[in-house]
Amino acid sequence: MAEEMELDLVEISPNAKPPVCKIIDYKKFLYEQKRKQKELKSKQIKVVIKEIRFGPNTDEHDFQFKLKHAIKFLSEGAKLKAFVFFKGRSIIYKDRGEILLLKFAQELEDYGVIEKMPELQGKKMIVMINPLKKK
Repeated sequence: MAEEMELDLVEISPNAKPPVCKIIDYKKFLYEQKRKQKELKSKQIKVVIKEIRFGPNTDEHDFQFKLKHAIKFLSEGAKLKAFVFFKGRSIIYKDRGEILLLKFAQELEDYGVIEKMPELQGKKMIVMINPLKKK
């Protein structure tokens, strides 16, 4: 029957009793499967995480410079990971690092929401900020 119709006989499930076969155009079937996969892949949302690094003694100018970059990242829809990196003995200034990150998050209030409050992980104090949902 498949040869008469100039199509392919394709075995769908070989383990069934009796085995199930279909008469289809196999190349068209493969093409449609690829197209469906590509469509599903294009609908996925890719989360981009941008990082901004501070030192515990970051000056006001550097802070403002990094703030501008953070605003740009959040307006593009990227997640933001801001952290203060403590080198050597600067770990004694944990409170400065936390104040810096909280000030940073407060400045970004109009552009993003804090996902995770400042938290010390090893020599880094990290804060995560999500972009605001576009209306």
